[in-house]
Amino acid sequence: MVDDDSVENIIITGADNVWLEKIDGTLVKAAPVADSDQELSFVASRSEVNARSFSSATPRLHMRLDGGSRLAAAAWVTAHPSVVIRRHRLRRVTLDDLVERDMLTHTQATFLRAAIKARKSVVVAGGQGAGKTTVVRALCAVVDPWEAIGTFETEFELHLHELKDIHPIVHAWEARPGSGGIGPDGKQAGEFTLDEALYDSFRFNLSRQIVGEVRGREVWAMIKAMESGAGSISTTHAASGEAAIRKLVTCAMEAGPHVTKELATSKLAETIDIIVQVHLETVPLDGGDKWRRSRWVSEIIHVAPGEAVKGYATTHVFRPNPAGGPAIPGTMPDELRSLERYGFDLSAYLAEDGREEDTL
Repeated sequence: MVDDDSVENIIITGADNVWLEKIDGTLVKAAPVADSDQELSFVASRSEVNARSFSSATPRLHMRLDGGSRLAAAAWVTAHPSVVIRRHRLRRVTLDDLVERDMLTHTQATFLRAAIKARKSVVVAGGQGAGKTTVVRALCAVVDPWEAIGTFETEFELHLHELKDIHPIVHAWEARPGSGGIGPDGKQAGEFTLDEALYDSFRFNLSRQIVGEVRGREVWAMIKAMESGAGSISTTHAASGEAAIRKLVTCAMEAGPHVTKELATSKLAETIDIIVQVHLETVPLDGGDKWRRSRWVSEIIHVAPGEAVKGYATTHVFRPNPAGGPAIPGTMPDELRSLERYGFDLSAYLAEDGREEDTL
């Protein structure tokens, strides 16, 4: 299944309940992968590039397979052994490719391309499997080849370091879990965190620092990268653009009681410029055992420091389309009109919104 180029995701909830998400968006049931749950075992320790412990004492696993796919697994604490393998199919992807796939409109693509060139910091949000990493790869494709990039991930997913013809200079860091008891520094032996990687990276003469998926305390690595003002990119799970801010605030507060909601909110409001929300829609097909999945950018919002009540202000640059599909023009903040000099098609944006540019 991992070697099947028509498969994008492999979903296993017990030996005899296996589903494949195909590259055309369909979700189909597959044959069992073992005769019983007892036979459904995992071979993490056999990985030559990224061995990680998985046992009743360590019942959860997140790792990349030798071929580059991402595996997440849980057992002993779940009703059945559960595994999801994500095959990173679209490694070479551009914003124009996403326009062709109806994930973006041309005008959205010009806006996002200009935002990256202007070094705006971007968070791509959405549900699980919505296509966040694909959007990030497309945004990274805008980065000029002369720029030295640092990537910081719990497991390699962006794989920019493997695209040397597009990104010749990439320093790719991957966090490493520890094992055994906690030492005097509060860490397990062998543990290497994204905070440590980011700290080291400031001596590597980087043009951009890109922190991958933010699920918890790594949000502080994202904030530090964005504070440099070089134009960082990250992803997080959220149901809407504004919900992404609330989610990241919660993640920041996980660092300890010294991080207040006010501190976390102000830091995020000061560092995030744009949030891109990706929507995943699943509809049944004839027969009931197949589904079709579609993905599109449903919102693009601008974030800025705001009033004391919330601590941030948001503007829907592209708002949700009531008819479904990619977002439609909303309100353009004055401070983002300067993106026109970086290639943003402001005239098309205003025309699509039924307005014309005021002239003196």
